[in-house]
Amino acid sequence: MTISTPLHLPEPGQMLTQLTAALPHFKQVRWVDSTNSTNADLMAMARAQSGPQARPWLLGAHLQHAGRGRAGRSWQNRPGANLMFSCAFDVFLPPAQLPTLSPLAGLAACEALRELLAPATRSQLTMKWPNDLQWQSAKLAGILVEATRAGTARLSPDHYVAILGIGINLDDARALSTSLDRKVADWSEVVAHDSDAGHATAADLVSRIAQAWYDSLNRVTAHGLEHLPERYAQVDALVGQHINVLDDGRILQAGIACGVNELGQLLLRNPQGEHAITIGEVSVRPNKGPGA
Repeated sequence: MTISTPLHLPEPGQMLTQLTAALPHFKQVRWVDSTNSTNADLMAMARAQSGPQARPWLLGAHLQHAGRGRAGRSWQNRPGANLMFSCAFDVFLPPAQLPTLSPLAGLAACEALRELLAPATRSQLTMKWPNDLQWQSAKLAGILVEATRAGTARLSPDHYVAILGIGINLDDARALSTSLDRKVADWSEVVAHDSDAGHATAADLVSRIAQAWYDSLNRVTAHGLEHLPERYAQVDALVGQHINVLDDGRILQAGIACGVNELGQLLLRNPQGEHAITIGEVSVRPNKGPGA
């Protein structure tokens, strides 16, 4: 194991130059010192009656004053300790399939970051449903997915704009673990275990994930969601484990995690049968209960 330093975040102008070169298909790329929320900014742009219409877009910020995670949680961040950005994409899906974008975004991001690691350590980077990225079972990154109608530029009834945002911990894992009272990982820990990861720049992480989102959404538009369960199985952090599905601290379901279906719903099996879970927080049970 080697001692590593946190990944360096270039100045916004340098990030912009590197990302523009790496993402030629993106119609707008911006990186700023600070903003309230990159997801909220892109959502406002998507809903505006005027302004740029051609997508995809990317917006990143060194600091978010009102960054959001899933379920309305705030995103703790400080300059240099987190890599945060959002992308806006045109998607063509029926409303019933829009929730699938959340696990799909996590899956694509996990696959993209695994490509930056040595083959022997890739299995330590996994995905916890619906879309948290984990390093050695500790949270490395969180993703927020939102969708809105495409407004005046809507091309068909199933045309939406999907806003995919991610926050990756670069440093501060120990402090966050203490303040949040749960296991948190950061990229510096990944680099300490895998020298290949140390060759990646901040722009590499951003561009790999953004391109993976772009490619995955294009594949879904062209070919549907048929292969989602097989892809997900390669990064699944929960399969075979005894879990609780929670809502506001209340247990909704308990059983054994069995992957996902084509809609990205979590499959859970217990004595009452197999259940497809659409919403809820998942916790791994420390002890196996009878009949679970």
